[in-house]
Amino acid sequence: IRDEESGYNKNLFCIPKHYEEDLETVFIPRGLILDRTERLARDIMQDMGSHHIVALCVLKGGYKFFADLLDHIKALNQNGDKSVPITVDFVRIKSYC
Repeated sequence: IRDEESGYNKNLFCIPKHYEEDLETVFIPRGLILDRTERLARDIMQDMGSHHIVALCVLKGGYKFFADLLDHIKALNQNGDKSVPITVDFVRIKSYC
């Protein structure tokens, strides 16, 4: 996102009431994030070929993104020409430093 980007008016979105006063604008709509997540899943499936995929989620902040990404990968796996084995695991990190 460029510095001069003004984003989208928050009135275009359904914002939970408890966040209304805290938000001025929306920079990246959820639909765009989901679209990019699906694209990432397609890239992963293409890059991995028929290799086993080991998916590791860093808790707690990454869970929703991780779940969405895995949903797209599973859909591609079910609807594709080949089925790739996937192992899922989680790790909790005390500090990022």
